[in-house]
Amino acid sequence: MSPPPIPSATRVLDAHVLARRGSFAVDVPLHADAGQVIAILGPNGAGKTTVLHVLAGLLEPTRASPQGGHLGQVTVDGDPWAGPSVSVAPEVRRVGLLAAEHLLFPHLTVLRNVAYGPRARGASRRDATRRAMAELEALGVADLAGRRPGQISHGQAQRVALARALATDPRLLLLDEPLSALDPAARPEVRAALASRLTAYDGVTVIVTHDPLDALTLADRLVFLEEGRIVQEGGPRDIVEHPRNRYVAQVAGLNLFSGTASDGLHVDVDGLTVVAGEHDHRGPTWVAFAPSAVALHPERPAGSPRNTWDLTVASVELIGQTARVRCTGVIDLVAEITAGSLTTLRLHPGSPVWASVKATEIRAYPA
Repeated sequence: MSPPPIPSATRVLDAHVLARRGSFAVDVPLHADAGQVIAILGPNGAGKTTVLHVLAGLLEPTRASPQGGHLGQVTVDGDPWAGPSVSVAPEVRRVGLLAAEHLLFPHLTVLRNVAYGPRARGASRRDATRRAMAELEALGVADLAGRRPGQISHGQAQRVALARALATDPRLLLLDEPLSALDPAARPEVRAALASRLTAYDGVTVIVTHDPLDALTLADRLVFLEEGRIVQEGGPRDIVEHPRNRYVAQVAGLNLFSGTASDGLHVDVDGLTVVAGEHDHRGPTWVAFAPSAVALHPERPAGSPRNTWDLTVASVELIGQTARVRCTGVIDLVAEITAGSLTTLRLHPGSPVWASVKATEIRAYPA
């Protein structure tokens, strides 16, 4: 039995999250159409969880400034949940909330955990059980219905917790680092189950995550926060191809620099000339290139590639058969080389190294 269809006619999130925690202020507009998944990313302390708390009703929105201004607001399906003259209690809002820790009731079976929400909202025992089983089946864990949380794995428990969040047919699904507590072996399986279920979910989903893979594979739109403000937002492809912020570039896995283009090839980056692929703009410019585009050499490379820099290794991180080498000097960058190349070059922090990047590997676009 599949979960019942959820009406989609006007399901839209329209919110302007204004909130304060001490001297820290959050000012984040959020809008989403039916079925959309928004991923909110940013460094620690950027305001990501504060946004979720306002949407869930755990934190009241504030005025635009301590002196006044408009009040933050949250509207779902045209129904005001928070704003001028309205404050809907968290337990009344049709919100599903899933955190990193599943927080299942240890004394209840998996089935009764998932049925708890529908029962609390007035469903009969029979209807709540049927709804819970439908959600467990949709997430591939119906065979665990009779077990208790202590008898299943962490990954299975997180899928059960997602089933519990969805069993009340929420209008808004909030996921706070939903995969961060899972071990690396369980994460891909749970991510795949989550992606599959969200495809069939007709509500609006907001995910807070630090994991670029979660954001890029689950979300329709990425929203990046720093110091309580949006610094960039857009679809995954646009973000990866045109990051406009160092943190965004880090998430996209790119080296990113701001500079000034003087012609269709040369970009001045803090006094250093970078030769990029041909472009047709002038003035403020971003230049970006992948770590895999960086070649490392023990000596200045023959042929003198257009972008060649004498640097020093700052750190080396080995991930499987790939090494990420951070280098500093006239330009700070990350190179990605094979573990074999790392051994051959005998690189370690403090090692001198030459880095080169072909102009055709460097993208330039307006800042």
